[in-house]
Amino acid sequence: MKTLVTGATSGLGANAARYLAAQRQAVRATGRDRRAGQALEAEGIEFVPVDLANAAAKDIDRLLDGIDVVWHCAALSSPWGRYEDFHQANMTATTRLAERAAQRGVRRFVHISTPSLYFDYRHRVDIPETFRPARYVNHYANTKAQAEASLRAIALSYPGTTVAILRPRAIFGPHDRVLLPRILRVLRERDGRLPLPRGGVARFDLTYVENVIHAMQLATTREDLPSGEVFNITNGEPATLRDVLAAIFVPLGVAYRIVALPYPVLDAAARAMEAYASLSGAEPALTRYSVGTLNYDMTLDIEKARRMLGYQPIVPLSEGIELTVRWIQSHGHDYGI
Repeated sequence: MKTLVTGATSGLGANAARYLAAQRQAVRATGRDRRAGQALEAEGIEFVPVDLANAAAKDIDRLLDGIDVVWHCAALSSPWGRYEDFHQANMTATTRLAERAAQRGVRRFVHISTPSLYFDYRHRVDIPETFRPARYVNHYANTKAQAEASLRAIALSYPGTTVAILRPRAIFGPHDRVLLPRILRVLRERDGRLPLPRGGVARFDLTYVENVIHAMQLATTREDLPSGEVFNITNGEPATLRDVLAAIFVPLGVAYRIVALPYPVLDAAARAMEAYASLSGAEPALTRYSVGTLNYDMTLDIEKARRMLGYQPIVPLSEGIELTVRWIQSHGHDYGI
């Protein structure tokens, strides 16, 4: 069995490609970052550089040649940007890849989606996969929801390919280019001060990257899995950002101070920055979405994944944080530490 891993030059995709290689499973990795791709090649992993958002049909066929399973981790993930860019990367690219994979007889297509499509500026606890807000909060959530709908249609049209959709929450661990890097950037820009609504006590789910890969493996190998099903994936251990930051930054010796600010103040600042950004074209330092996710409790119900996939987090939150700290200690240059 040979697996294609997209988005393999950062975050989840990079970890997934290395996991498969370590398990001596045949893997082909793809992504846009050629330098990161060379690092994978140096480890003996086949790498094919392709920008899926702009890939020609022949490029997609080349990626899928000899492939039995696709782990689709690639996406444009950002709280800000042009709708056209998000649609091309998250909706169009996903649909083209999945449809061609199904036409070529790929057995499983595991798609990484996002719980961002649940967010609606309210406290939400134990959110089930069926929940939908009145409107999606940004282009990222909107286009990922569109991609899911497209994949469910493909699942109906091509019964020979089983499609599984995972929504992992706040992935952290080695090769993370989103969660911790953004927080560290704020600390550098603000002399170690981290402004947080409610002082960082909002409860949220995190997912250590190895647990996501475990869920992807289960979605690949689970017999008689109905096609088109969606699964929330988390560590199942809600925590506060205040506690998580202390568990990571204290052993790293990172000096920081949480500054508790009223949510309405931060929300107003984000609105002003977004208004300016809409004119300047530059990404705002704060967005309503990023501020909102720090203010509102948001936890997911993972019972469906437990029941249908047999999913159980294999790395507890405390251990995942410890492993992340160790990795940052040996790769501090990647984080500017």
